[in-house]
Amino acid sequence: MLEALSGETRLFPIIGDPIIFVKAVQRLTRGFEARGHNGICVPMQVPEPDLDGVMHGLTLTGNVDGLLVTMPHKFAAYTYCATGSDRAKLFGVVSVMRRNPDGSWHGDMMDGLAFLRAQTDQGAKPEGARVLLVGAGGAGSAIAVALLDAGVRELIISDTDESRVSRLIDLISGRGRGRVIAGPPDPTGCDMVCNATPMGMSHDDPLPVAAHLLAPSMFVGDVIAGHGVTPLLQAAQAAGCKTANGVQMVEAVMEMMLDFMLGVN
Repeated sequence: MLEALSGETRLFPIIGDPIIFVKAVQRLTRGFEARGHNGICVPMQVPEPDLDGVMHGLTLTGNVDGLLVTMPHKFAAYTYCATGSDRAKLFGVVSVMRRNPDGSWHGDMMDGLAFLRAQTDQGAKPEGARVLLVGAGGAGSAIAVALLDAGVRELIISDTDESRVSRLIDLISGRGRGRVIAGPPDPTGCDMVCNATPMGMSHDDPLPVAAHLLAPSMFVGDVIAGHGVTPLLQAAQAAGCKTANGVQMVEAVMEMMLDFMLGVN
């Protein structure tokens, strides 16, 4: 990778806070190399109050061709996009951005597709399932759409911010065949349990759902990557559940991101 670095190298920063846990940097850089593209992914620690200044600088930097966006910037980054996919426009949220021909930004949201792919690759069966989704933020919103499009029977959305849940339900209640309701983080009677919150990034975080309510018949998925087996997934595996983790989600989205950054889709 380093041998190819030159003044012609195109830059694809990933912005977030914290940034030390991201797993996409080397994978994406290797992916560019495998496709014969002189590009590199660079991690950038960007605190929330500094996003505007950083975005201004990146927009003016001519060899920055694309951005990957992680917590907590997915909603705010959308406001810098001149154009966006239908998924991005639905929620006003992005996970990836690339240049339009005029130098402005085009955004898309891939978290939902990646999460769903990771679940199904590990054996989850969303069609006809009753699903608990904990977290109605940027990632949770995208996951909700992906689950409904996959044919879940019922989607229960839980978040500590009830207004955020209400807004999400208003946006997606007419989508797909599944019923969408708000509810507590109680997985009882669910076939799938999905964590789309940051709970599990710190060692003293509470579990998104109570461990004693998990049953072997449930499939449990977690968006968190870079922290090994999260406490939620440890509890799920101890209960006999099949699981999917955030690293598997990252792996699932790699080719999608490369296609997007290089304008294949």
